[in-house]
Amino acid sequence: MSASRYAYLGPEGTFTEAALRSLPEAATRELVPMVSVPAALDAVRSGAAAAALVPIENSVEGGVTATLDELATGRPLMIYREVVLPIAFALLARPGTALSDVKTVTGHPVAQPQVRRWLAENLPDAQWESAASNADGARLVQEGRFDGAFAGEFAAPRYGLEALVTEIQDAQTATTRFVLVGRPARPAVRTGADKTSLVIWLGDDHPGALLELLQEFAARGVNLMRIESRPTGEGMGRYCFSVDSEGHITDRRVGSALMGLKRICPKVRFLGSYPRAGVRPEDVPPLRSGTSDEEFDAAAEWLARCQDGRA
Repeated sequence: MSASRYAYLGPEGTFTEAALRSLPEAATRELVPMVSVPAALDAVRSGAAAAALVPIENSVEGGVTATLDELATGRPLMIYREVVLPIAFALLARPGTALSDVKTVTGHPVAQPQVRRWLAENLPDAQWESAASNADGARLVQEGRFDGAFAGEFAAPRYGLEALVTEIQDAQTATTRFVLVGRPARPAVRTGADKTSLVIWLGDDHPGALLELLQEFAARGVNLMRIESRPTGEGMGRYCFSVDSEGHITDRRVGSALMGLKRICPKVRFLGSYPRAGVRPEDVPPLRSGTSDEEFDAAAEWLARCQDGRA
Protein backbone atom coordinates (compact mmCIF):
# COMPACT_ATOMS: atom_id res chain seq x y z
CA MET A 1 0.00 0.00 0.00
CA SER A 2 1.27 3.47 -0.86
CA ALA A 3 1.38 5.21 2.53
CA SER A 4 2.47 8.47 0.94
CA ARG A 5 -0.53 8.89 -1.39
CA TYR A 6 -3.88 10.48 -0.56
CA ALA A 7 -6.62 10.33 -3.18
CA TYR A 8 -9.40 12.88 -3.50
CA LEU A 9 -12.34 13.78 -5.73
CA GLY A 10 -10.70 15.64 -8.61
CA PRO A 11 -9.64 17.05 -10.89
CA GLU A 12 -7.33 19.68 -9.42
CA GLY A 13 -9.15 22.73 -8.15
CA THR A 14 -12.10 21.07 -6.39
CA PHE A 15 -13.36 22.07 -2.97
CA THR A 16 -12.33 18.56 -1.94
CA GLU A 17 -8.73 19.36 -2.78
CA ALA A 18 -8.98 22.60 -0.80
CA ALA A 19 -10.36 20.65 2.18
CA LEU A 20 -7.61 18.05 1.89
CA ARG A 21 -4.89 20.70 1.78
CA SER A 22 -6.21 22.08 5.09
CA LEU A 23 -4.96 18.92 6.82
CA PRO A 24 -1.38 19.28 8.17
CA GLU A 25 -0.34 15.85 6.89
CA ALA A 26 -1.31 16.79 3.32
CA ALA A 27 1.96 18.73 3.02
CA THR A 28 3.91 15.46 3.22
CA ARG A 29 1.66 13.36 0.96
CA GLU A 30 1.30 12.94 -2.77
CA LEU A 31 -2.23 14.18 -3.52
CA VAL A 32 -3.83 12.22 -6.34
CA PRO A 33 -7.02 13.48 -8.04
CA MET A 34 -9.58 10.83 -9.00
CA VAL A 35 -12.46 11.07 -11.46
CA SER A 36 -15.20 10.11 -8.97
CA VAL A 37 -15.94 9.27 -5.36
CA PRO A 38 -16.05 5.51 -6.13
CA ALA A 39 -12.67 5.76 -7.86
CA ALA A 40 -11.14 7.57 -4.88
CA LEU A 41 -12.44 4.98 -2.41
CA ASP A 42 -11.46 2.06 -4.64
CA ALA A 43 -7.90 3.43 -4.65
CA VAL A 44 -7.90 2.93 -0.88
CA ARG A 45 -9.42 -0.55 -1.12
CA SER A 46 -6.79 -1.62 -3.66
CA GLY A 47 -3.89 -0.17 -1.68
CA ALA A 48 -3.06 2.40 -4.37
CA ALA A 49 -3.66 5.13 -1.76
CA ALA A 50 -3.43 5.16 2.01
CA ALA A 51 -6.53 7.32 2.39
CA ALA A 52 -9.05 9.33 0.40
CA LEU A 53 -10.87 12.56 1.18
CA VAL A 54 -14.42 12.69 -0.18
CA PRO A 55 -17.49 14.89 0.43
CA ILE A 56 -20.22 13.29 2.53
CA GLU A 57 -22.69 16.02 3.51
CA ASN A 58 -23.70 19.51 2.44
CA SER A 59 -25.63 21.87 4.71
CA VAL A 60 -27.95 22.87 1.84
CA GLU A 61 -28.39 19.70 -0.21
CA GLY A 62 -27.89 17.05 2.48
CA GLY A 63 -25.99 13.80 2.12
CA VAL A 64 -23.71 13.10 -0.85
CA THR A 65 -25.34 9.90 -2.04
CA ALA A 66 -22.32 8.60 -3.97
CA THR A 67 -20.25 8.62 -0.78
CA LEU A 68 -23.01 7.25 1.47
CA ASP A 69 -23.67 4.35 -0.90
CA GLU A 70 -19.99 3.52 -1.44
CA LEU A 71 -19.34 3.40 2.29
CA ALA A 72 -22.35 1.09 2.76
CA THR A 73 -21.28 -1.41 0.09
CA GLY A 74 -18.15 -3.15 -1.09
CA ARG A 75 -15.17 -3.96 1.10
CA PRO A 76 -15.42 -2.07 4.41
CA LEU A 77 -13.64 1.24 4.90
CA MET A 78 -13.28 3.45 7.96
CA ILE A 79 -13.55 7.19 8.59
CA TYR A 80 -10.63 8.63 10.58
CA ARG A 81 -11.37 12.35 10.57
CA GLU A 82 -13.63 14.99 9.10
CA VAL A 83 -13.16 18.45 7.59
CA VAL A 84 -15.87 21.09 7.44
CA LEU A 85 -15.32 23.74 4.77
CA PRO A 86 -17.35 26.93 4.19
CA ILE A 87 -18.52 26.98 0.57
CA ALA A 88 -18.81 30.03 -1.66
CA PHE A 89 -18.83 29.79 -5.46
CA ALA A 90 -17.39 31.95 -8.19
CA LEU A 91 -18.69 32.06 -11.75
CA LEU A 92 -15.64 31.23 -13.86
CA ALA A 93 -15.38 32.05 -17.57
CA ARG A 94 -12.79 32.39 -20.30
CA PRO A 95 -10.95 35.74 -20.40
CA GLY A 96 -12.92 38.43 -22.22
CA THR A 97 -16.31 36.91 -21.40
CA ALA A 98 -18.96 39.33 -20.11
CA LEU A 99 -21.74 38.22 -17.80
CA SER A 100 -24.24 38.85 -20.58
CA ASP A 101 -22.33 36.37 -22.78
CA VAL A 102 -22.99 33.46 -20.40
CA LYS A 103 -25.73 31.28 -21.89
CA THR A 104 -24.66 27.85 -20.62
CA VAL A 105 -23.32 26.99 -17.17
CA THR A 106 -22.12 23.89 -15.38
CA GLY A 107 -20.99 22.59 -12.00
CA HIS A 108 -21.36 19.62 -9.66
CA PRO A 109 -25.01 18.59 -9.08
CA VAL A 110 -24.69 19.50 -5.40
CA ALA A 111 -23.70 23.04 -6.42
CA GLN A 112 -26.91 23.78 -8.29
CA PRO A 113 -29.21 24.12 -5.24
CA GLN A 114 -26.64 26.44 -3.67
CA VAL A 115 -26.68 28.93 -6.57
CA ARG A 116 -30.24 28.45 -7.89
CA ARG A 117 -31.56 31.76 -6.57
CA TRP A 118 -28.54 33.69 -7.85
CA LEU A 119 -28.98 32.13 -11.28
CA ALA A 120 -32.67 33.01 -11.38
CA GLU A 121 -31.92 36.63 -10.53
CA ASN A 122 -28.82 37.18 -12.67
CA LEU A 123 -28.85 34.60 -15.50
CA PRO A 124 -32.48 33.49 -15.75
CA ASP A 125 -32.10 32.15 -19.31
CA ALA A 126 -28.83 30.28 -18.78
CA GLN A 127 -29.01 26.51 -19.30
CA TRP A 128 -27.48 24.28 -16.63
CA GLU A 129 -25.80 20.93 -17.24
CA SER A 130 -24.09 19.00 -14.47
CA ALA A 131 -20.40 18.09 -14.43
CA ALA A 132 -18.54 15.36 -12.53
CA SER A 133 -17.15 18.01 -10.16
CA ASN A 134 -16.95 21.78 -9.95
CA ALA A 135 -13.36 21.72 -11.12
CA ASP A 136 -14.31 19.46 -14.01
CA GLY A 137 -16.87 22.10 -14.94
CA ALA A 138 -14.05 24.65 -15.03
CA ARG A 139 -12.11 22.34 -17.36
CA LEU A 140 -15.13 22.08 -19.65
CA VAL A 141 -15.34 25.88 -19.81
CA GLN A 142 -11.64 26.00 -20.64
CA GLU A 143 -12.34 23.62 -23.53
CA GLY A 144 -15.17 25.85 -24.77
CA ARG A 145 -18.01 23.43 -24.04
CA PHE A 146 -19.75 25.83 -21.62
CA ASP A 147 -19.68 29.56 -21.10
CA GLY A 148 -19.39 29.50 -17.31
CA ALA A 149 -18.75 27.17 -14.39
CA PHE A 150 -19.58 27.46 -10.71
CA ALA A 151 -16.47 26.47 -8.79
CA GLY A 152 -14.10 27.75 -6.14
CA GLU A 153 -12.39 31.00 -7.10
CA PHE A 154 -9.07 29.27 -6.45
CA ALA A 155 -9.71 27.04 -9.50
CA ALA A 156 -9.60 29.96 -11.97
CA PRO A 157 -5.81 30.17 -12.51
CA ARG A 158 -5.49 26.40 -12.84
CA TYR A 159 -7.74 26.43 -15.89
CA GLY A 160 -6.83 29.81 -17.37
CA LEU A 161 -10.20 31.32 -16.43
CA GLU A 162 -11.38 34.52 -14.80
CA ALA A 163 -13.91 34.99 -12.00
CA LEU A 164 -16.81 37.07 -13.34
CA VAL A 165 -18.58 37.06 -9.95
CA THR A 166 -17.35 35.82 -6.56
CA GLU A 167 -18.93 34.95 -3.21
CA ILE A 168 -22.02 33.37 -4.77
CA GLN A 169 -24.05 31.48 -2.17
CA ASP A 170 -27.80 31.40 -1.74
CA ALA A 171 -27.29 30.27 1.87
CA GLN A 172 -24.75 32.46 3.61
CA THR A 173 -23.68 29.72 6.02
CA ALA A 174 -23.30 26.94 3.45
CA THR A 175 -20.72 24.33 4.41
CA THR A 176 -19.66 20.91 3.14
CA ARG A 177 -18.39 18.11 5.34
CA PHE A 178 -15.63 15.87 4.01
CA VAL A 179 -14.29 12.64 5.51
CA LEU A 180 -10.85 11.10 5.38
CA VAL A 181 -11.34 7.40 4.71
CA GLY A 182 -8.84 4.57 5.08
CA ARG A 183 -8.81 0.81 5.42
CA PRO A 184 -10.25 -0.65 8.64
CA ALA A 185 -7.98 -0.50 11.67
CA ARG A 186 -8.16 0.72 15.25
CA PRO A 187 -10.42 3.80 15.45
CA ALA A 188 -9.00 7.25 16.07
CA VAL A 189 -8.20 7.96 19.72
CA ARG A 190 -11.10 9.28 21.82
CA THR A 191 -10.92 13.04 22.35
CA GLY A 192 -14.11 13.76 24.29
CA ALA A 193 -15.60 15.55 21.27
CA ASP A 194 -16.18 12.65 18.91
CA LYS A 195 -18.59 11.30 16.34
CA THR A 196 -19.43 7.69 15.46
CA SER A 197 -20.74 6.73 12.01
CA LEU A 198 -22.69 3.59 11.13
CA VAL A 199 -24.79 1.98 8.43
CA ILE A 200 -27.72 -0.02 9.82
CA TRP A 201 -30.03 -2.45 8.01
CA LEU A 202 -33.53 -3.27 9.27
CA GLY A 203 -34.49 -6.94 9.40
CA ASP A 204 -38.05 -6.57 8.13
CA ASP A 205 -40.57 -3.84 7.51
CA HIS A 206 -43.02 -3.77 10.40
CA PRO A 207 -44.72 -1.08 12.49
CA GLY A 208 -42.19 0.47 14.85
CA ALA A 209 -39.11 -1.01 13.14
CA LEU A 210 -37.34 2.35 12.88
CA LEU A 211 -38.44 3.28 16.40
CA GLU A 212 -36.82 0.11 17.74
CA LEU A 213 -33.56 1.15 16.12
CA LEU A 214 -33.75 4.69 17.51
CA GLN A 215 -34.56 3.44 21.00
CA GLU A 216 -31.18 1.70 21.19
CA PHE A 217 -29.61 5.16 21.09
CA ALA A 218 -32.23 7.00 23.15
CA ALA A 219 -32.24 4.53 26.04
CA ARG A 220 -28.50 5.09 26.50
CA GLY A 221 -28.51 8.85 26.08
CA VAL A 222 -26.71 8.83 22.73
CA ASN A 223 -27.65 11.83 20.59
CA LEU A 224 -28.09 11.32 16.84
CA MET A 225 -26.57 14.07 14.69
CA ARG A 226 -27.75 12.72 11.32
CA ILE A 227 -29.87 9.85 10.02
CA GLU A 228 -30.63 9.25 6.33
CA SER A 229 -32.34 6.37 4.58
CA ARG A 230 -30.78 4.90 1.45
CA PRO A 231 -32.25 2.19 -0.82
CA THR A 232 -30.44 -1.13 -0.59
CA GLY A 233 -31.11 -2.09 -4.21
CA GLU A 234 -32.99 -5.20 -3.02
CA GLY A 235 -36.43 -3.93 -4.00
CA MET A 236 -38.88 -1.14 -3.29
CA GLY A 237 -39.26 -0.37 0.40
CA ARG A 238 -35.91 -1.94 1.41
CA TYR A 239 -33.67 0.62 3.07
CA CYS A 240 -30.57 0.95 5.16
CA PHE A 241 -29.85 3.93 7.40
CA SER A 242 -26.71 6.04 7.44
CA VAL A 243 -26.24 7.39 10.97
CA ASP A 244 -23.92 9.81 12.76
CA SER A 245 -24.09 9.84 16.55
CA GLU A 246 -22.26 11.80 19.20
CA GLY A 247 -19.61 9.94 21.13
CA HIS A 248 -16.88 7.34 20.59
CA ILE A 249 -17.16 3.58 20.33
CA THR A 250 -15.08 3.26 23.49
CA ASP A 251 -17.68 5.30 25.42
CA ARG A 252 -19.73 2.78 27.37
CA ARG A 253 -23.06 4.28 26.27
CA VAL A 254 -22.05 4.19 22.57
CA GLY A 255 -20.61 0.69 22.72
CA SER A 256 -23.74 -0.54 24.50
CA ALA A 257 -25.95 1.06 21.82
CA LEU A 258 -23.95 -0.66 19.07
CA MET A 259 -24.33 -4.02 20.81
CA GLY A 260 -28.06 -3.42 21.08
CA LEU A 261 -28.26 -2.66 17.36
CA LYS A 262 -26.26 -5.78 16.53
CA ARG A 263 -28.78 -7.88 18.45
CA ILE A 264 -31.86 -6.60 16.61
CA CYS A 265 -30.50 -5.76 13.12
CA PRO A 266 -29.33 -8.27 10.51
CA LYS A 267 -26.36 -6.09 9.60
CA VAL A 268 -24.53 -3.16 11.17
CA ARG A 269 -21.46 -1.62 9.50
CA PHE A 270 -19.19 0.41 11.79
CA LEU A 271 -17.68 3.29 9.79
CA GLY A 272 -15.51 4.74 12.51
CA SER A 273 -15.26 6.98 15.56
CA TYR A 274 -13.33 10.20 14.98
CA PRO A 275 -12.92 13.78 16.25
CA ARG A 276 -15.67 16.25 15.41
CA ALA A 277 -14.31 19.06 13.25
CA GLY A 278 -14.07 22.40 15.02
CA VAL A 279 -15.47 21.13 18.34
CA ARG A 280 -13.43 21.12 21.56
CA PRO A 281 -14.16 18.72 24.42
CA GLU A 282 -15.09 21.66 26.65
CA ASP A 283 -17.75 22.68 24.10
CA VAL A 284 -19.59 19.37 24.41
CA PRO A 285 -22.70 19.60 26.66
CA PRO A 286 -22.64 17.54 29.87
CA LEU A 287 -23.93 13.98 29.58
CA ARG A 288 -27.40 13.13 30.80
CA SER A 289 -27.55 11.59 34.24
CA GLY A 290 -27.00 7.84 34.09
CA THR A 291 -25.04 7.75 30.83
CA SER A 292 -21.41 8.32 31.87
CA ASP A 293 -18.82 5.54 31.77
CA GLU A 294 -18.64 5.63 35.57
CA GLU A 295 -22.38 5.11 35.90
CA PHE A 296 -22.31 2.21 33.41
CA ASP A 297 -19.45 0.65 35.42
CA ALA A 298 -21.32 1.09 38.69
CA ALA A 299 -24.42 -0.56 37.22
CA ALA A 300 -22.32 -3.49 35.95
CA GLU A 301 -20.74 -3.93 39.38
CA TRP A 302 -24.19 -3.91 41.02
CA LEU A 303 -25.40 -6.57 38.58
CA ALA A 304 -22.36 -8.72 39.35
CA ARG A 305 -23.08 -8.47 43.07
CA CYS A 306 -26.68 -9.50 42.44
CA GLN A 307 -25.56 -12.50 40.42
CA ASP A 308 -23.10 -13.51 43.16
CA GLY A 309 -25.62 -13.06 45.96
CA ARG A 310 -23.75 -10.04 47.36
CA ALA A 311 -26.33 -7.34 46.61
